[in-house]
Amino acid sequence: MSKGRILSGMQPTGMLHLGNLEGALRNWVRLQDDYETFAFIADWHALTSMYEQPELIEKYARELAIDYVAAGLDPEKAAIFRQSDVKEHAELHLLLSMVTPVPWLERVPTYKEKREELKLESASYGLLGYPVLQAADILMYKADAVPVGKDQVPHLELTREIARRFNNFYGPVFPEPEALLTETPVVLGLDGRKMSKSYDNTILISDPPEVVEAKVRMMYTDPLKIYKTDPGHPEACPVYGMHLIYNKEEAPRVERECKLGSLGCVQDKGDLARALNRALAPIQQRRRELEEHPERVKAILRNGGERASAVARETMKEVRAAMRIG
Repeated sequence: MSKGRILSGMQPTGMLHLGNLEGALRNWVRLQDDYETFAFIADWHALTSMYEQPELIEKYARELAIDYVAAGLDPEKAAIFRQSDVKEHAELHLLLSMVTPVPWLERVPTYKEKREELKLESASYGLLGYPVLQAADILMYKADAVPVGKDQVPHLELTREIARRFNNFYGPVFPEPEALLTETPVVLGLDGRKMSKSYDNTILISDPPEVVEAKVRMMYTDPLKIYKTDPGHPEACPVYGMHLIYNKEEAPRVERECKLGSLGCVQDKGDLARALNRALAPIQQRRRELEEHPERVKAILRNGGERASAVARETMKEVRAAMRIG
């Protein structure tokens, strides 16, 4: 039997952090052996919030490609490409926008959230139409599944609705992609909130050891543990949360000693920093190798773009024929 197909991507709006690594990228790496995988860099999507900084999008797109491979995506197994290198995405976005009702887009929760986050008095058409471009990204490759966390299922449901509406008008061109739910650990940031670029509370995949150590020293801890001998509440501490991900073997000891008041926060943070640096060392070694050979990164994106374009051209032939256009 042929493999199923998955597609996923990230926006190049900043350097990747541990939340991106654990919440998405590691899962893609696990799935690439079982699925035909398309992993793209959503540079057009990034324009919805960084349209005045195209040079940064270009820089982060290159860094994102490096992180994809450094984290374990194999360019031989997964097509790694830039969204803007496959122009068919724009054409399908246009055609899908003709059959997508505006109220569907206005009810998307992230539309309102993004407007408030960016303090926009009037949103661009690109921001409003973001979900249609997202649907085009997914439907272009007739993805059987999209790896998402539970909080992203409503976004995928809109893609399914758009596919259904298109198929009702023009015939069964697109499958309705299923959510491939993942048990995504929530990685808390330095301040105890969810790790996010917008909160500026991240530890980056590319941070050198001394930066990781400095950031871990700044981490929020249990506010009720004032002195080393005070009994702690590790379930409320982001430092312990990271131990569960990056220092699993020692996590039971950390929990026990923290609750007993025999482990102070300074020592605890030092232990975590060393565990984090051990975990990041092989990723950062691969990053350095790719940074030293930029031609490899260009070749990976070129080859991935060619593989993606071959699929996109066939899809658009079907779409045009169904719509009797072009």
